[in-house]
Amino acid sequence: MTREDARRILAEAGVPDPAGDVRRLWEYAFLGYGEKIGGQDRDRPNDLTLSVFNSAVKQRARRVPVSHIVQGREFWKDWFTVTPDVLDPRPDTETLIETALLSPFSRVLDLGTGTGCILISLLLERAEATGVGTDISDKALKVAAKNAKFHRVTDRLDFQISDWFGDVEGQFDLIVSNPPYIAKDEMADLQPEVRDYEPRIALTDENDGLNAYRAIAAGAPDHLTSGGRLLVEIGPTQAEAVSALFKVAGLVNITVHPDLDGRDRVVAAQKSA
Repeated sequence: MTREDARRILAEAGVPDPAGDVRRLWEYAFLGYGEKIGGQDRDRPNDLTLSVFNSAVKQRARRVPVSHIVQGREFWKDWFTVTPDVLDPRPDTETLIETALLSPFSRVLDLGTGTGCILISLLLERAEATGVGTDISDKALKVAAKNAKFHRVTDRLDFQISDWFGDVEGQFDLIVSNPPYIAKDEMADLQPEVRDYEPRIALTDENDGLNAYRAIAAGAPDHLTSGGRLLVEIGPTQAEAVSALFKVAGLVNITVHPDLDGRDRVVAAQKSA
């Protein structure tokens, strides 16, 4: 099929950005196969490249996420492997990185690490920092370990199975998390790419969307150093509720940070010095 055929097919399937996805899938097919053979005109793909492209478009028309098709995604400044076992990193989450980098840190805890993209990105920005990433999914931790190896930071971090702070020891001057924050009754309204292909446990607490924040708020004071910071990603309507949980937990300097679209995206707090 031509790229215009592909754009039309994706548009008819309800894909939000058909033209953009066609570009990404074409690059995936060409860079993965075309350049290995050599001498290929971008506008006249060889049979193998075209076959890969056609297959990718058919998958996308079934609303399989692009990141699952190409097996990864750009996040912050780097490429991360993505599989159906982990949450697909979103640009909105980069607000968490930006906020974390506003102040120095040396030891980071990433709760619910998934791909490891948050923790790894922070360690790549701070060459002397070390960290721990936790998840309740062993499959997710294997993806995170693969990403850590690719980015050559395995000597500066540890991954471990833990239900929030359940098996975490020690204190950290920075704790970050992008926890499941979608309420159960909101799940049906999600895009098919999210609802049908991403791990449900990474999306919702099967309750009101605040259970993870309750657990994080309760455990953070014991695992933060004096003056240490806690940063969490939130849904755009949750800033007030999450801020209140942090206040009850005794945290101070609570602030809300918007994403690029101006929506509340990160709640930050500190343990008193």
